[in-house]
Amino acid sequence: MAMGTLGRATIDASPVAVLGPTNTGKTHLAIERMCGHSSGMIGFPLRLLAREVYDRVVAIKGRNEVALITGEEKILPPHARYYLCTAESMPLSGARQGGSDDQGLRDFAFVALDEAQLGADPERGHVFTDRILRARGREETMILGSETLRPMLRSLVPGVRIETRPRFSTLAYAGPKKLSRLPKRSVVVAFSAEEVYAVAEMLRRLRGGAAVVMGALSPRTRNAQVAMYQAGEVDYLVATDAIGMGLNMDVAHVAFASLRKFDGRRSRRLTVPEMAQIAGRAGRHHRDGTFGTLGIEGEEGGGAVFTPEEVAAIEGHVFPPLDHLYWRCGTPDLSSADKLVASLEAPPTKPGLRAAPKAVDLQVLKRLAGDDFIRARARGPGMVGRLWEACGLPDFRKTGAEHHARLVQRIFHHLSEGSGHVPAPWFAEQLARLDSVQGDVETIADRIAGARTWAYIAQRADWLADPEHWRGRAQALEEKLSDALHERLTQRFVDRRTSVLMRDLAQKGIDQLPVKVADDGTVCVAGEPIGTLTGFRFVPAADARHGDMKRLLAAAERRLGGELARRAAALAEDEDKAFTLATDAGRPVAIFWRGDVVARLQRGKSLTRPRVILHRTLDPLVPDARARVEERLVGWIAGQVAKNLAALVPIEAAARDRDAPPALRALLAPLAEAGGIVSRDEVADVLATAEQEVRAAAKKMGLKVGALDLFVPPLVRPEAMRWRVALLAAQAGEAMPPLPPPGAVIVDRAEAEQRPWLTRAGYRDLGEQMLRVDMIEKLSVQAHGAREGRRPFMPDPALATSLGLRGSAIARLMRALGFRPAPEPAPQPSWLWRGLATPRATPARPGNAFAALAGLRNR
Repeated sequence: MAMGTLGRATIDASPVAVLGPTNTGKTHLAIERMCGHSSGMIGFPLRLLAREVYDRVVAIKGRNEVALITGEEKILPPHARYYLCTAESMPLSGARQGGSDDQGLRDFAFVALDEAQLGADPERGHVFTDRILRARGREETMILGSETLRPMLRSLVPGVRIETRPRFSTLAYAGPKKLSRLPKRSVVVAFSAEEVYAVAEMLRRLRGGAAVVMGALSPRTRNAQVAMYQAGEVDYLVATDAIGMGLNMDVAHVAFASLRKFDGRRSRRLTVPEMAQIAGRAGRHHRDGTFGTLGIEGEEGGGAVFTPEEVAAIEGHVFPPLDHLYWRCGTPDLSSADKLVASLEAPPTKPGLRAAPKAVDLQVLKRLAGDDFIRARARGPGMVGRLWEACGLPDFRKTGAEHHARLVQRIFHHLSEGSGHVPAPWFAEQLARLDSVQGDVETIADRIAGARTWAYIAQRADWLADPEHWRGRAQALEEKLSDALHERLTQRFVDRRTSVLMRDLAQKGIDQLPVKVADDGTVCVAGEPIGTLTGFRFVPAADARHGDMKRLLAAAERRLGGELARRAAALAEDEDKAFTLATDAGRPVAIFWRGDVVARLQRGKSLTRPRVILHRTLDPLVPDARARVEERLVGWIAGQVAKNLAALVPIEAAARDRDAPPALRALLAPLAEAGGIVSRDEVADVLATAEQEVRAAAKKMGLKVGALDLFVPPLVRPEAMRWRVALLAAQAGEAMPPLPPPGAVIVDRAEAEQRPWLTRAGYRDLGEQMLRVDMIEKLSVQAHGAREGRRPFMPDPALATSLGLRGSAIARLMRALGFRPAPEPAPQPSWLWRGLATPRATPARPGNAFAALAGLRNR
């Protein structure tokens, strides 16, 4: 049974999948087929693409017949029959609504989904998968996408008919080309705004100018930039990978500035299908196109390079088939917030589907669902649905789930109280804050992202008391900012120093910015210092944070790969003294190489074998280089443990040795886990049953069984203590705690939160003071040596006085050692104590302090 508009039952009509590479006319076919029906809807991956097709359909059907629905823009004539939407905004039944009039009730004769292979995208894939599974036209359904989607469609869409469309033109690899040799009508593709601006600036200086297209641009700005390119005002266009999603332009050649991108989680190499999607923009209709990379002057390997296998796959349009799509329930349970979360996190039941990673909307929902105020208001399907609608507000500014959740929380407060509308004064205040065209490109682009947030809110039919008014205000603001951004993008935006630099380079015939790293780490662009490379971390110069120097910085950072590789090789071969263990209080335990952080320690297999996690500044390294660095750092840690914690290593080994006596392992295991020092009370049962051979074996390993603690004396030395506490902190997943000064035997008035760590370090809590365990043992031996049976006695105060031990601490220590204050019939010294042991107790002597204390404390 087919379903019109994602859920309404109509006549049976098996979907048709039209698969093939770019430049096969799939989108044109869908437009043509839709216009042949009485009504229709197409879902697109990008707002820009939806707008482009909207303009084309308006030219065919007229403005009153065509609707445009995206998150931030809605053009909805009363009698519209043809809808162009982003995939997320396609009218839904049984899922989160866009609040757009009767969207959830309309059905369409024709429904199509473009770029359906995006079902494999971790971030948005679940949306496309839901449309593949549920979007059905009354008379005809089309699924447009890559050939890689074929096996998944066979598996998931019963009765699907698959048609293959060949590419109209040939796509050929042209190799690397320098900017000065790029053919006209070329598009350079970069993967960050900074890189886009850097390449555009170089093209402006060397080739007369370039237009700029990025996914974050508003349609108005993007259209103005593309119009310059299409009209021949500029011969080059610099774009992000948004160019790969069906934006149709006259492109002869596509040059990749890089073959790596940051996908929101990590920096990675593009997949072959991603390369092909972008490269396929070259050559339209029956005109052939070429693709390649930017040749980087002075860089080994010439910059980004395609492998022969990648070239063959792109030219032949042969790619590995998809083996999974991401899925999330499209009709979640709205009976309660908890059930809503549970249904959204429910695993898929169909083979080939994987649970989608938590998107921002679900992360925000989970945060808000734990708030008592939100839970009190989100009761019943209506209000739970409203909460889910609010969570669907996109994070246009990319602030992160935690920060974005605070905005959504405030909006839901308004939507769930009083009239259920966002207050007009507050809404107007937010628009007013963004209403400025001052600033550079990045500033205005950020304001546009903010304006998109409020435009999205204005598009919800019941979020504002007068949505039409506020839609107009939000649209006017976005258009104003878009015009300003277009102006900034098309005018000269470099400072005098950068301008002179670019002109000199052009006069010398150098078509790229030469980047060099001096011996002291200074990074220079054509002789101009712009920052310092310390270790693997690039630190821009103070004056390189202004104006066009940002573009130079982006170019430099992209060119430092060779230097980073050389430094990785140097680290792997360096001597031990080049490394240090950083134990700054309040910060993660880290390894420094020649003064800069390269790794952090985390919980490992055991205390002396922590896990080494390379610092994020080493992420650009290739896997082999990372492996060599990690191997060197692990080896250094092992060597330093053997050097500084030599006494702990055999204890840890014996505790793991299955051939060792169980009683010995039982005694040593807690000691090894605690870093060589443990309270006697914690192992009292083991000690009570330990035979002489077990004690002798422990003593042979250097273990001291004291009156109050078991410890290994060398492990309380300053450097050993620092290493022990650092490894304990790493094993616990905590920051490094503060340590007392090296060699300190007493810690005065330690904060409450410090005391557990000081105990682990080797200090015993005596109230207002903490005393190191080896000193406690000395005082214990002295006290027991001074007593005579149960008669009152006064220990020699010389040692305690020399240590700086106060009376209250002495009293607490003496009680812990098994003594009590003697009666004072007449004025007596405060250090008069009575032993609690019976006369049969073994006399306390330095050689048998263990036996003496046992006699005292056990009676």
